[in-house]
Amino acid sequence: MGRYSDSSEQRFRQLFEHEFDWMQFNLFLMRQRFGESVRKAIAIDASHISKSGKKTPYIGKFWSGCASAMKRGLEILGIAIINIDSRDCMMLRAEQTPSKAYLEKQGENYNLVDWYLDVLRKYKDKLLGITRYVVADAWFSKAKFVNDTCLMGFHVISRLRDDAALWYSHSGVHTGKRGRPRIKGEKIDFEKLDLQRCEILDIEGGRAYSVKAYSKAMKRNIKVVVHYPKSGGHKIYFSTNLDMSAKGIIEYYRTRFQIEFCFRDSKQFSGLNDCQARDLRKLDFAFNASLASVNIAKFMRQQYYPSLSIGLLKAYLSNIYMLKRIFSRSGLKPNRTFNTKLIKELFGIVAEAA
Repeated sequence: MGRYSDSSEQRFRQLFEHEFDWMQFNLFLMRQRFGESVRKAIAIDASHISKSGKKTPYIGKFWSGCASAMKRGLEILGIAIINIDSRDCMMLRAEQTPSKAYLEKQGENYNLVDWYLDVLRKYKDKLLGITRYVVADAWFSKAKFVNDTCLMGFHVISRLRDDAALWYSHSGVHTGKRGRPRIKGEKIDFEKLDLQRCEILDIEGGRAYSVKAYSKAMKRNIKVVVHYPKSGGHKIYFSTNLDMSAKGIIEYYRTRFQIEFCFRDSKQFSGLNDCQARDLRKLDFAFNASLASVNIAKFMRQQYYPSLSIGLLKAYLSNIYMLKRIFSRSGLKPNRTFNTKLIKELFGIVAEAA
């Protein structure tokens, strides 16, 4: 930032110590871009941040999805809003995941799930004003996370383990006899579903069935969609909203992957991995500034450059800046008639290279 602006690196370093309401800023951009009438959901996911050294706060080993292994570095938990209809995503906030040593100091029973819940609880009032649906990957389908998130007023959409213990919901009337009323029916055999209890879905790439089921782990009824892809096996998607359509569960969960594209674009084009600070406040500012930059780029692309990708948009803006800088430093007035063709050719070369 110091290289591409009139301010020094020291000024930006000092600025990164200040607090900024990234949630409110990104909510404004999101409303301008998505509007109020579309289907939305809150997506949460963690992302590994490459980092060396020993003095950075909360540095440790975290799961890297790209490497499919634990890697040394940092981790952030991202909160985003996804547009189900346009299959797009806008990041709202990122929080740095604490180290294992920090979690152990919070109490014997305090773990990473509790910390994730605390982050969600911190922003729940603003998030509930947008949507009640929280979409997360299979890691978040743990009973504690799902049940506590529902207590906050949300509905959770996620994926269960392939061997999840589920029973058909009991639909019969109470007998009136003494004792606890029956809450579940027969156990679900995913190799041989009771099709009389299931709703058949028309879905590409295989067969899918929907049924209301009782989860042993969560101790609650959930709406389940069992997908049998043509490649074999099965995947189990669920929603805690029993009235949600089966098609909606599939659409919401599949759109969840847009948050991973936001992380990817931030790492490739706005320096999410590049901050060298060793202060929690500066790291927090850098992570959220990087994610917000991609939000701004998406907003600009929608308004002015709908045919460009984020990478091409960055290439164009960078070269426009360099041309203006060359002309301003040279002291010469550019010949627009002569240079227009050359500039367009230059941008074309950059676009092809990108």
